[in-house]
Amino acid sequence: MTSQTAVPQSPMPNPQCLPNHVAIIMDGNGRWAKARGLPRTAGHKKGAGSLQNTMNACRDAGVKYLTIYAFSSENWKRPADEINDLMLLLKHYLERELDTLHESGVRMRFIGDMAQLAPDVRAQIDDAVKMTARNTKFNLTVALSYGARQDFDKAHFATAIENFAGRQRRYGTTGEQNA
Repeated sequence: MTSQTAVPQSPMPNPQCLPNHVAIIMDGNGRWAKARGLPRTAGHKKGAGSLQNTMNACRDAGVKYLTIYAFSSENWKRPADEINDLMLLLKHYLERELDTLHESGVRMRFIGDMAQLAPDVRAQIDDAVKMTARNTKFNLTVALSYGARQDFDKAHFATAIENFAGRQRRYGTTGEQNA
């Protein structure tokens, strides 16, 4: 007779102690692959699989929002082949998983500079956003072509516009101060 040892299950955390929003920077997949003698693309594919598991765990635990920082503006400096592989991975993920995400009540959003992406990728993103717009069970935001420098520049520009508009209200078009 053999004895079996039961593996203890981790108890689910108290829902009141869980965050409402989890954000993940998807970094290190290429290094993970390289350390194992694999091509960088293998690491990116493994990371995409981990994302699915992470999203499921978040949903199961009651987390409502997951933001993944998937492709920064710095990533445009990578070799063209790697960028193409990453965009293909995104396209394949959307083709393969969009219906399931939609049926599961996942709302997809994308943030970042979408103008940098190829038209076919943008079209798939637009389709995903439209298809899932009314879903309310879980919110997945994917950051693409994002960067702190870019965010700073946009905020700086918006502040300059606000200041200019305020100056126009104060001084009018003749340069004389309004009361």
